[in-house]
Amino acid sequence: MKLFIASDIHGSAYYCKKMLESLDESGAQQLVLLGDILYHGPRNDLPRDYSPKEVISLLEPYSDRIICVRGNCDTEVDQMVLDFPLLADYAWIFADGVRMLLTHGHKYNPDNPPPLAEGDVLLYGHTHIPENAMHGHFRAVNPGSVSIPKAGSSHSAVIFDGGEFRFINIA
Repeated sequence: MKLFIASDIHGSAYYCKKMLESLDESGAQQLVLLGDILYHGPRNDLPRDYSPKEVISLLEPYSDRIICVRGNCDTEVDQMVLDFPLLADYAWIFADGVRMLLTHGHKYNPDNPPPLAEGDVLLYGHTHIPENAMHGHFRAVNPGSVSIPKAGSSHSAVIFDGGEFRFINIA
């Protein structure tokens, strides 16, 4: 199963459009969102074309293809306006023989991992910095940020296909 994995849209309509264009081009069956969908958060500057209402409208047609977990900027109010489940702190996906734990990263991350088995993948966001690295017995993959990349990284996402993770630029 081909997955398109992204995180940290933070209400940017411009970069949400770019992300969805990349999703459509990729042919992925599912859009995996690792949190921080609508609000920019008090520690971040406003992203380009900040428009949470427009982001809601952009994501709505994809609702039946979205698997999402809650970020530290996501709230119950956000769930009231989004058509897909948003408030789970974590979720599991099994694809192409790989077991993946989805989380935002503000609680569970490579420095504070949940219990993971040998070969599991921890998919997380929050840092806005891409990563694909082994941490002992598990792999940690962070797609970076759709709208507010940090540490000199690009606006990015990850494609998971055939058991492999591949970074893509979305801008």
